[in-house]
Amino acid sequence: MTVHLLLFQGGAGGFTFLLPMILIFGVFYLLLIRPQQKKQKQLQETISQLKAGDKVVTTGGIVGVITAVRETSFLIRSAEKTILEIARTAVAGVDAEEKQ
Repeated sequence: MTVHLLLFQGGAGGFTFLLPMILIFGVFYLLLIRPQQKKQKQLQETISQLKAGDKVVTTGGIVGVITAVRETSFLIRSAEKTILEIARTAVAGVDAEEKQ
């Protein structure tokens, strides 16, 4: 009789160890992973809608105005005569002044 009781407790111990791990993953998903995925999706939509004349900020911190849109890159003017070609993935967002 005691053998059956010990086996039952051992099986329940594994489940009680697994339950907090599942709860921790659920909290991480809701607080960290899901909001980051939504933010990334919104950025991708913003990048796909960019056109010439939009003011952007790159991941390197360069602020410029888009002069031409290409398939995989943008040409931006960052100073009066400086034209840079940047990859679409290098765009961090639209400049805050442009949004207002």
